[in-house]
Amino acid sequence: MIRRLLRLALIGAVAGWLLDRRLADRARRAGEARPPAIVSRVEIDAPIERVWEIVADVERQPTWMTDLRSVRLDPPGEVRVGARATGVVKILGMSVADPVTIIELEPPVRFAIRHDGTFRGDGVISLTAGRHGHPTQVAWHETLIAPVLPWAWAFAARPVLGRVFAADLARLRVLAEATAAG
Repeated sequence: MIRRLLRLALIGAVAGWLLDRRLADRARRAGEARPPAIVSRVEIDAPIERVWEIVADVERQPTWMTDLRSVRLDPPGEVRVGARATGVVKILGMSVADPVTIIELEPPVRFAIRHDGTFRGDGVISLTAGRHGHPTQVAWHETLIAPVLPWAWAFAARPVLGRVFAADLARLRVLAEATAAG
């Protein structure tokens, strides 16, 4: 039984490695240097300033990002470019520390972080106001690069994380619209 499990594990590892190489080769031929971003979008019936207040409040992000269990600024204080934070993210039932650095902060239109932990990459949230101040269009581009088999992981994780991020933006919409209304 143990030999059979080891054999299956070896076959799975080789298959994963081959898939990763094939996906990486295809991406390089297309001029892509890293796995593609997962893109999610939502329209929020609230002024851009209200949506920005929620997006840029780093310590309250777990209220609308369900995979983010907690986050704290290191050290506590002002949200600014260069500020660092550590989030606890729950992935596949496991809690993982996710240290990040804020790399862009352009109120009220752009918030970007760089993931500095086991998973590398970046996340960019862009806001665009409608013609009369609202609705606000929100686009979220998230690139997560796994430490092992990054292309295969991105291929497998993309549909799951795409749904997670879309659900997060739906919660952001509910929160922003509720607070804008009342």
